[in-house]
This record gives sequence, structure tokens and C-alpha cells, in this order.
Amino acid sequence: MAATGLAGGLVLWALGLHMQGPKYALFHSTWLMLVPLFVTAGLELVRRTLPRTALLVGTAAVVADQLTRGNIATILMFTDLVYAAVVYGTPASARRIPVTTGLITVGVSIVSLAWFQDAQALLIGVLTGLVSFAPATTGAIVRNHREAAEAARLRAEQTALLAEMDRREAVVAERARMARELHDMVAGHLSAIAIHSTAALSLDDPGTSREALGVIRENSVEGLAEMRRLIGLLRDGDGHGGDEPAPAPTLDGIAALVRQAEVSGAASGLTFTLTGTSGEGGGRLPAPVELAAYRIVQESLTNALKHADPGAVAVRVDQADRALTVRVSSSYDGNRPGPRAPGSGAGLVGMRERVALLGGVFEAGPVDEGGHKTWRVRAVLPVAEDDKEPST
Repeated sequence: MAATGLAGGLVLWALGLHMQGPKYALFHSTWLMLVPLFVTAGLELVRRTLPRTALLVGTAAVVADQLTRGNIATILMFTDLVYAAVVYGTPASARRIPVTTGLITVGVSIVSLAWFQDAQALLIGVLTGLVSFAPATTGAIVRNHREAAEAARLRAEQTALLAEMDRREAVVAERARMARELHDMVAGHLSAIAIHSTAALSLDDPGTSREALGVIRENSVEGLAEMRRLIGLLRDGDGHGGDEPAPAPTLDGIAALVRQAEVSGAASGLTFTLTGTSGEGGGRLPAPVELAAYRIVQESLTNALKHADPGAVAVRVDQADRALTVRVSSSYDGNRPGPRAPGSGAGLVGMRERVALLGGVFEAGPVDEGGHKTWRVRAVLPVAEDDKEPST
């Protein structure tokens, strides 16, 4: 984009095609037109990494371009900078830039009409809107669609996971039912075999022995047939247990929680990070510990979405010294007029109860870090070394 814009601008400059005549330009030197052109082309290289800086410098360059005879390539590249600032900038920039450019468009239209006293002066406002407000609005629409698509994708993933969990629970319940049926039927056959074999061994009567052997054979055949049928049904569900999700949430699901919170909190200026050394111990933790850690992170992220000030929300899960430590911190100065969403106030109570049931330590409250207040949640969940389950 930078190369194409620069090449197109140089061609227009070489052909002498300018946006305004000499009498409207403050600087008549055609060489000065190249300065805004090269600056804007260079800003195209950082439109994603530094969108806000590119827009500010690009605005200065396009204003300087209007003091010369002007180059349409500079204007077109500036519109792309406005679009990129909305699409790739911060959520605050994405909200403010369309409003700001809209106010600028209205202001330029009113000033132009008052200055020239001619309805044709409104064309200046229209041109300003096409250069600034139109790309900003387009960027806002594209960004909203992308965020909606990402949120829908995450919801679809969670729905699929829940459906798979339901299927897994149904399969487990059905296999348990078949196991009970197998026990009931095979136990009856084996009991009959044991009774008649005892009778055949105890009585020295050929007729009785022959009758007992007949009963033994009959029960053996029927028992084997029932066993083959049920074992065949059980084998259909084997072989994939390591890849199927467990019915209860585990530490593996925390990353999905953080991604969902990031999408939900983007509009409020919240960013989320997940770090830690969980999983490096070489085994899966007991199910109650993993479930408690998952729920603590889930509730902490929910509280951050409701109460945290704009800024970073850090989630860290560490496993060391026979304990799993969960830390969640977020910006909090206590001056918010109220939560973003209503709550029952039972979240901290529930987290404290979960940790207490496992014999751990739970802390939650504001912490002053060099004049900057944060709300920190810390939970230490004890894990006995022999309670670890082998990794699959």
C-alpha cells in the first residue's frame, strides 16, 4: 500500500496533476508537495503497529499538503490511516475517532458556508466528510463485525464443548447401565453353574451328573452369548477416553475463559493476560483442585468485568511446593459510581468457601502498589504429591 500510494503520487506529480491551482496554494513550489506524500507513504508501514501515532502525524501531513498545490495520493493514503486507526487502535480510539471526525465535518461545513456565503461551500464539508468521517465510520463497522464474529466463535466453541460434555456424561451413564445389566445376567448364570457343578461332584449318580452337566452347558452358552453382546457394545465407546473432555471443568479451560473475557471487556478498556507454570509438574491435579481453580478464575474475571477500571487484568496460575496458586489482579481505585452490571455479592463468599473446603488460603481486596491501587485475588490450593493423577 505504501509503495503503490507513493508511486501513484509521484506519477501525478510528474504529470503536473494537482488538486488546486497556484493562486490557492500558500507554497507554490511543486517540490514541497513531495514532503507530505513521502511522510504519508511512510506512515502506511506502521498503520497496524502504531495506528494512533500514524493518524496524528498523518493529519499534520495532510494539512501541510493543503498548503501546497496538493496531491490526491496523499489524501487517499490519509483516508486509509483513519480507517486503520479505528480498526487496529484501542477501543477508546475506535469510539472517539468517528465522533471526532463527524464533528470536524459539521464544523468545516458551517465555517465554509459562513465564510463564502455560498451554498457551494458545503462541498468543502462533503469533501472533509469523505476524507475523514467516511473511513472512520467504515472502520467502526468493520471492527464491530469482527468483534461480533469473534464473540460468536467463542460462544460456538463453548456450546460445542458443553454438548460434548453432555454426550460424554450420557455415554458414561449408558455404559454403567450396561455394566449393571451384565452383572445381573452373568451372575445368575454363574451361580447356576456353581450349584450344579457342586451337585455333580457330590452325588455319585450318573443320571444326576449328566443332568447337572446339561444345565451347566446351557448356562455357559447363554452367559457367553450375553457377555459377547454387552462387551461388544462397551467396546464401541473405548479408545478415545484421553481426547474426550471431562464432565467437570479443568485447568485447560482457563484459556477459553480469558479469551471470552477479553472480547467482553474490550469495550470497557480492559485487557487480559494469562501466565503461569501450571501443567509443568508432569501430572494432572485432583479434580476438586482443578475445579476450584477454574471457578475462582471464572468468578474473578466476572468481577473484573463488573468493577475493574480500564487497564490490564492479569491471571496467573502456578504449581509449585505441593500447592496450586491462583492470582488475579485488576485496576481498582474505588471511585467508580457503581458496577457495570448488577451482582448478588456472593462471588467472594463462594470462592472463600471453595478454598476452605480444600484447606487452602484465600485473600481478596485492594492493594496499593506504588500509588496505583489494584484489586487482587489470591488462592493457594494444597496438592498432595501422591494425589496427582498421571498425565495421559
